[in-house]
Amino acid sequence: MKWKVLKTEDDYDKASMRLMEIFHAKENTAEFDELDLLIVLVKDYDDKYYRLPELDALEVIKYKMAEMGIKAKDLESVIGSKGHVSAILSGKREITLKMAQKLKNYFSIPAEVFLHSV
Repeated sequence: MKWKVLKTEDDYDKASMRLMEIFHAKENTAEFDELDLLIVLVKDYDDKYYRLPELDALEVIKYKMAEMGIKAKDLESVIGSKGHVSAILSGKREITLKMAQKLKNYFSIPAEVFLHSV
């Protein structure tokens, strides 16, 4: 099929289904090129028509801490001193870009979670 910019929900559905069919295409094949194109087209449609709710970085951190069974003191090696950790978790201090990078790696979560916080 010759793909073009997705303008309707039907186009989007067809592209999404095809993307899933060829998701494991091998590099340097026509299917891989088609997959690359479909990823761009589907992302473009998603960005235009589907807004994901913004996540509160602090709530994500607290959730991940509970999920992993860690305490505030466990974040000292990531964020800094006990005072810094306390200030971050209470919302009194902003997360810096450097902290966001470390937290992203520590919790294995997408960097986008922190973009509006930094």
